[in-house]
Amino acid sequence: MAARDRRLSTRQLLAQVPRALALVWEADRRSALAQAALTVVQAALPAALAWVGKLIIDAVVDAAREPSDDARAAVMRLVSVELGLAVVTLLVGRLSSLSRELLRMRLGNLLNERLLEKSLTLELRHFEDSETYDVMQNARRESASRPLSLAMAVIGIARNLLTLSTFAVLLWRVSWWTTLVLLVAALPAFFAETKLSGEAFRLYSWRAPEGRRLNYLEWLLTRDSTVKEVKLFGLGPLILGRYRALFSKFLAEDQRLAVKRLVLGTLLGALSLAAFYVCYLVVAGRAATGQLSVGDLTLSLVVFRQGQGAFEAVLSSVAGLYEDALFLSNLEAFLQLPTSAERARVSPPRALPKGPHRLELEHVSFRYPGKAGFALHDVSLTLEPGERLALVGENGAGKSTLIKLLLRLYEPTEGVIRYGGVDLRDLDVADLRARVGAVFQDFVRYQFTAAENVGLGEPQRIEDRPAIEAAAEAGGAKADIEALPQRYDTTLGGWFEKGQELSGGQWQKLAVSRAFMRADAEVLVLDEPTAAIDAEAEVALFERFQQLARQRTAIIISHRFSTVRMADRIAVLEQGRLTELGTHEALVAHGGRYAHLFALQARGYR
Repeated sequence: MAARDRRLSTRQLLAQVPRALALVWEADRRSALAQAALTVVQAALPAALAWVGKLIIDAVVDAAREPSDDARAAVMRLVSVELGLAVVTLLVGRLSSLSRELLRMRLGNLLNERLLEKSLTLELRHFEDSETYDVMQNARRESASRPLSLAMAVIGIARNLLTLSTFAVLLWRVSWWTTLVLLVAALPAFFAETKLSGEAFRLYSWRAPEGRRLNYLEWLLTRDSTVKEVKLFGLGPLILGRYRALFSKFLAEDQRLAVKRLVLGTLLGALSLAAFYVCYLVVAGRAATGQLSVGDLTLSLVVFRQGQGAFEAVLSSVAGLYEDALFLSNLEAFLQLPTSAERARVSPPRALPKGPHRLELEHVSFRYPGKAGFALHDVSLTLEPGERLALVGENGAGKSTLIKLLLRLYEPTEGVIRYGGVDLRDLDVADLRARVGAVFQDFVRYQFTAAENVGLGEPQRIEDRPAIEAAAEAGGAKADIEALPQRYDTTLGGWFEKGQELSGGQWQKLAVSRAFMRADAEVLVLDEPTAAIDAEAEVALFERFQQLARQRTAIIISHRFSTVRMADRIAVLEQGRLTELGTHEALVAHGGRYAHLFALQARGYR
């Protein structure tokens, strides 16, 4: 259901309450129990203070009418009691704030961990789908704080209802009907606030795509990776103008909602105020005729004011609870995203012995979710164990898509891919990926140490310095690392203090070294592994790669034909179709697409 159309029924609203309370209990039981106990005490204190205040007023009036030491002592005792209650109120309030802050921190951490754990189970399709990404962003943006807010709303409602119950007891002998008058006067504000809370939720939810665009525009103006083009092409005013326009749109929407809240709040607040003074007028009239004492009048005034505030607090908490439940539904929607596609189709998953196996693609076609055309169409291909295959084709021909299918980041729309004679969908996906070492064209530049940048290729051996150094040498990054201030312990990138930024070619060598860290990989995938390094480094890299690739299946994607020629066979993809397959010599002799591309590139070197 679209966010703009989402509403919660009473049943759905109430269902969110135990979920939020369960999360609070799981996050910090001790603080949750403390909060509950303190709530009971806080609920009783206002009535106790009001009653003691009435007794003080009556005692003062009696002492003024008939002065005596006993009368003055009675006043002093009552004032001391009120002081004690005030001290208790102060301490209870401070302790409540402490327990609430501890709950906030621990619950926030618990929910962040849940969100990150869920993110680990998501598939590539989730991150590439804009609607799913919006669900994720909505969950991350608000849901970390909403469960505690909802729980505090429930506790606040309970506290204020208990307080109102004690007030009702105090007012029973004075004017019991005033309780009903104040309640009825506060109801319109409750319904209005509930409606506005739903509008606020829908407003914040459906602006998620535009909010992402706002963040992107801000990112363009503040990242080192974009600043060169922003300055070169003078993009600053254009991007900033779009940012201002989008922010102005958000501001106008927020202002409309704020003004609506102001107008309704003022009108309905005036209604509650009128009800308060009607009750006050009646009680004051009874006091003026001697039907009530001055203490009773003071008690009524205090109870009227605090009771009205408690009524409004209850109704506001219910409205806030509704809004919190709406936002909490975003968290639930995210955590319930189906993520079972990567599981093996059979249980237990099929197992394969160690060692490279035959890789077969049989009539494989693939269409990205939501797209009309095929990214790959009817591709059939077999790689024998230890064979090196190069994939050649223009951008968008389907090369990287094919790699995604081999890694089970996606599954074929049609056809089947087998490794060792077993359908990839019947293998454990973690075991399959553990058999592959890869360098992607859009490799990650981890803002970690140089050693960690290499060691992440095999997380279980991230502390194995000899293995890391061997992988760095194999990937051509050893000399660059040893030139750093703290060598392998140098933090890389510009995000953190004392971080050392590297050139594109140096980052790429680290990415290649990361793939070489997985020395027992059965399949090696290199997606444009030399795009950012110079020719001499490229030759040295592929000499090492040829040694590493012995007895392993290797797939290379490259636009450099000097790289492609080292492969045993070359596959040419055009618009998702396999159009040519053979050795370099055979394809050049064939005079097809490969020969044409090779001739174009060779002409550039003449």
